[in-house]
Amino acid sequence: MTDNTTRLDHVVLWVSDPVAAAGFYEKNLGFEPLRVGEYTEGTVSFPSVRIDDETILDLAPRSMAARMRMLPGADASAGHPVNHICVSLSAHDFDALRARLDEQSIPMSDLSHGAYGARGSARRSFYFGDPDGNIIEARHYE
Repeated sequence: MTDNTTRLDHVVLWVSDPVAAAGFYEKNLGFEPLRVGEYTEGTVSFPSVRIDDETILDLAPRSMAARMRMLPGADASAGHPVNHICVSLSAHDFDALRARLDEQSIPMSDLSHGAYGARGSARRSFYFGDPDGNIIEARHYE
């Protein structure tokens, strides 16, 4: 990973139980859990999940908010709303995700068609929530 062009590196989500959150993202989206063992051992502040070779989600416990002092007011960011994050999947993985969520009775929005995103117009997309109320959009392009 020596290409230093501008790109998304990570998104931090506030969660109530980082280990459970990592399990949710692994089970439903296939994201690889990172540093979960180190988190449970207390050697790192939070675990992460890998979205792809270059992007991760950090799963920060809300209790960590008091230590957020990099900017004035940053410690009040726990629970600050982010509208949603969006993941792009293959058509097969999109259908498999929807089936897994349905099997677990996780509420989902209706399908939409033609929503605009980073790669243009998506063929299909839908929204669902994680156990902490973070909203995820799943989509696939042609």
